[in-house]
Amino acid sequence: MDVLLGLQWGDEGKGKVVDVLAPQYDVVARFQGGPNAGHTLEFDGIKHVLHQIPSGIFRENILNIIGNGVVLDPVVLRKEIEGLHKFNIAFKKNLFISKKATIIIPTHKLLDAAYEKSKGDKKIGSTLKGIGPTYQDKIGRVALRVGDILAPDFEEKYNTLVEKHKTILSFYDFDISQLAELEKTFFDAVAFFRTLNLVDSEYEVNDYLASGKKVLAEGAQGSLLDIDFGSYPFVTSSSTMVAGACTGLGVSPSKIGDVFGIFKAYCTRVGSGPFPTELHDATGEAMRKEGNEFGSTTGRPRRCGWIDLPALKYSIMINGVTQLFMMKADVLNIFEEIKICTHYELPDGSKVDRLTYELNDDEVKPVYKTVPGWFTSLAEVNEYEKFPKELRDYVDFLEKELGVPIKMVSVGPDRKQTILR
Repeated sequence: MDVLLGLQWGDEGKGKVVDVLAPQYDVVARFQGGPNAGHTLEFDGIKHVLHQIPSGIFRENILNIIGNGVVLDPVVLRKEIEGLHKFNIAFKKNLFISKKATIIIPTHKLLDAAYEKSKGDKKIGSTLKGIGPTYQDKIGRVALRVGDILAPDFEEKYNTLVEKHKTILSFYDFDISQLAELEKTFFDAVAFFRTLNLVDSEYEVNDYLASGKKVLAEGAQGSLLDIDFGSYPFVTSSSTMVAGACTGLGVSPSKIGDVFGIFKAYCTRVGSGPFPTELHDATGEAMRKEGNEFGSTTGRPRRCGWIDLPALKYSIMINGVTQLFMMKADVLNIFEEIKICTHYELPDGSKVDRLTYELNDDEVKPVYKTVPGWFTSLAEVNEYEKFPKELRDYVDFLEKELGVPIKMVSVGPDRKQTILR
């Protein structure tokens, strides 16, 4: 099983890469996250954003599995499936959902909003999709799982959990007047959910591997948002690194093959939290505009900055990355000079190239190396040898610094604008 994941703060372009790689695989499986993910694919003049369904869904011969590590919103899943009807996708044939995946219920979203509101200026920038509270219930051993919707006492289990949530919401004095309306939509979606392929996905994945089939595990968010190794507490609630593929699909670490690490040619971040290379000036604004850096799930403007090598090296280390894919190189077309953060300068004047625990609290100053930009369009470039020399030099420098081969460079949103080295 190969694993594909983001190495920065999410939004690296994983959906596009899965779509490009998918023909080499028999199965694509999501292993963590929930509807806060937004994996964008473009082909044949069509743009589509997937939130919970694996990005191999547009390839009719590929099986798609939503693993046990995912938290699922039945309402969002139903809308996603309805939105894909026009593509004539055979969901009954090639979409399978783990019975052990945890369900997001309406009060999880209300809790998410209540918690975020209570933090005031210290809010973490939640997508308010109910992800965090659902993972809290999972760890607290009170959550509902997909398999529960098949049980005759599902509504009883549901009501027990809702009463628990109402007690918490009353403590925050949070308005729950919309709950009845949310519940009607939720139970309609649950009825639809029961018609899908609900399976013990850990057996499915391991049986496919045992029979020699190729499986690609698809991660959501990015490594720097990992619950253990990200910039805590400004992180997501799941394990976004390669270890999460094992726990999120029920696969042994010995089954892991290649680890594909996706990164942008620069950096972006949505929500709060440390971002050493963030640009608060016209350069950052130009980067945001050129890259159309607005959240595919939330629509929020993304914070933008130059590439951060200490952070990338950290993600490569904890994931054991074997191949790198650089995305959105075309966004840097507009710059005559490009900066690369090689180190951080600490408040005491010392320089480091590591993400230590203290970096979450200390203000660090990025130390940059400036290189020439290519300052030209890449729209017509379809092979690596035809890249401008400055872009090839940029790729070569990054590859040498990171110590892992950069095997793919993306120069546009369409699946055809993907250059293999």
